[in-house]
Amino acid sequence: MITSQMIPSQRHLFDLPDDVAYLNCAYMAPLMHAVVEAGRRGVERKARPWELTAPDFFSGPDHARGLFARIVNARAEDIAIVPAASYGMAIAARNLPLAAGRTIVLLADQFPSNLYPWRAAAARSGAEIVTVDAPDGDLNAAVLAAIDERTAIAALPHCRWTDGALLDLERIGDAVRTAGGALALDLTQSAGALPIDFAKVKPAFAASACYKWLMGPYSLGFLYVHPDYQNGEPIEYGWSPRAGAENFARLVDYRDEYAPGARRYDMGEMSNFHLMPMAIAAMEQVLAWGVENIAGTLSARTAAIAARAHAIGLGSQPTSRRAGHFLGLRFAGGIPPGLLDTLAREKVHVSVRGSSVRVTPHLYNTDADVDRLFAALEPVLAAVA
Repeated sequence: MITSQMIPSQRHLFDLPDDVAYLNCAYMAPLMHAVVEAGRRGVERKARPWELTAPDFFSGPDHARGLFARIVNARAEDIAIVPAASYGMAIAARNLPLAAGRTIVLLADQFPSNLYPWRAAAARSGAEIVTVDAPDGDLNAAVLAAIDERTAIAALPHCRWTDGALLDLERIGDAVRTAGGALALDLTQSAGALPIDFAKVKPAFAASACYKWLMGPYSLGFLYVHPDYQNGEPIEYGWSPRAGAENFARLVDYRDEYAPGARRYDMGEMSNFHLMPMAIAAMEQVLAWGVENIAGTLSARTAAIAARAHAIGLGSQPTSRRAGHFLGLRFAGGIPPGLLDTLAREKVHVSVRGSSVRVTPHLYNTDADVDRLFAALEPVLAAVA
């Protein structure tokens, strides 16, 4: 059994004023001072291109591959550099086999980046989309019930982006593979805050953007590709993923073969001299904290928030059915109009997604932030009572 250590507030690492309660990491993580500084240094480095050499185009991305691989327990050579989770899911949809009569299992209210590629793939192949919902029940049981001998792909998150409903990806992955299908994951709302072991989950493809729980920049992400799919068709046909690309003087000796592993799926200009250092700095800090420790600390924080919320009549997914870093609060009569504006005027920042008020803290939050949230909710609840 994995045990975690509680991490004290890390607010000093961020540019967060004391009177701002930012409980919205699932929307976008604030950048740490060290991450901002890494980006500044990267921009300054790009300003002096005569100091950039051919190895510099590959060293940063390869370092980042290794860091992300450690977060998900994979090999660095299994990681591609992508600009967004949607790009990674498009690669998965292009390379996973699909045919008429087969099905793709999706969640209801799934984030669009892990829905639109599969709709297009189903339309091309004649496959069928199976949408799973269990608004007041066991989502895992509903997903497992939807998997049968027709299942070609289950395209899922680790936790639902609206309310944090948690999926048991080890059980689901086993069921999908037993059916002869493959697992494709969008981990943007979990990687870095929720432990996952790819050696056990065994996805075919798994993507994550950097700008949420990996605490990094926008427009950069990672794609895990199982070795069985590393000889597939990329989205782009650039120069940098090719074998021998480090020799700039001989790039005109065109080569069809790719560098080993998942690199064939790298996006163009993957070296990104200002965003890549930011992603590296962010993931180094995530690893220094430890994903298990982050998860344990955030679980305690959201459990305390949920208890206070339940005491004043707000509902949420049961603790056993949601990810520890995620809390979706529900009002009995629906979300009051103008709620987000009301909270923002009190410098409390959360999100509304679907029928849930999404409260997603991180290590920069304090007890005072939680007190500010409930103080701002009091007049709202009084008005709808």
